[in-house]
Amino acid sequence: MKRDLLSVLDLSAEEILRLIDKAGKMKAELAAGALPRTLDGKIVGLIFLKPSTRTRISFETAVFRLGGHPIFMTGQDTQISRHEPLSDTARVLARYIDAIVVRTFAHSDVEELAKYASVPVVNALTDHSHPCQILADLLTIREKRGSLEDLTVAWVGDGNNVANSWIYAALRLGFSLNLACPPGYEPESSLVDRAVRETNGKVRLTNDPGEAASGADVLYTDVWASMGQEEEARARKEVFAPYQIDSRLLSCAAPDAIVLHCLPAHRGEEISAEVIESPRAPVFDQAENRLHLQMALLDWLIGSQQL
Repeated sequence: MKRDLLSVLDLSAEEILRLIDKAGKMKAELAAGALPRTLDGKIVGLIFLKPSTRTRISFETAVFRLGGHPIFMTGQDTQISRHEPLSDTARVLARYIDAIVVRTFAHSDVEELAKYASVPVVNALTDHSHPCQILADLLTIREKRGSLEDLTVAWVGDGNNVANSWIYAALRLGFSLNLACPPGYEPESSLVDRAVRETNGKVRLTNDPGEAASGADVLYTDVWASMGQEEEARARKEVFAPYQIDSRLLSCAAPDAIVLHCLPAHRGEEISAEVIESPRAPVFDQAENRLHLQMALLDWLIGSQQL
């Protein structure tokens, strides 16, 4: 039976941990020049309706590293631009290729593709969710801390798709998650309420960045205006100004806390140049781990199919 990854909630806690283990193993195998070519003869379609650097290049490289062949498509490269139903696109592509990786706006688009495609569909970002990012982040945190036990993550900024995915990860793994968002920019209340209820209060929402950061092991932020919100950028700068991760906010966290950012970063806005350029912010290790996590994911879905 095929598996899709549209949300972190599509995985059990055990599957998340095994996927992270697998990614760490494949990272070591790649460094040693002993990575198995488990996608030999496999073709992965990458449908990107949003621009990308890390997600596109890491997925293309992951497919190549494992011996497969990626086919990159924008909307203009397909009949999607002429309003062909996604249900038709999914059923056609599934006759040609072995997996579909999709980066788009509406989460309902990846859900429709997954419903009609007979091959695995992977969410490479929607306006609602960014599961591959968070899975790679968990790998990074485990590398830096040695464990995901007794973990407290502080999210500072917009209640966006990455914040949603952190909530889903906390629901699965049970770590503490403090979300600090400006009033009116919080994640959906129904999602927060569910998380608070199902984690017995380990997920908390506040409007105070200092409160969220207090004692945290990880501080995490993202741009203040995501793709599609460019017209709001000026207004958002004013609203989000108190939510910058700088040395003052970092001093509220645990002494050995790290700072993560999914990039691209706007220095002087959501994060100070001093912090992001410091050893406390392993953001480029974090970006690299997108490759290793996605190699593990593709190997599981269409390669060795083992975790």
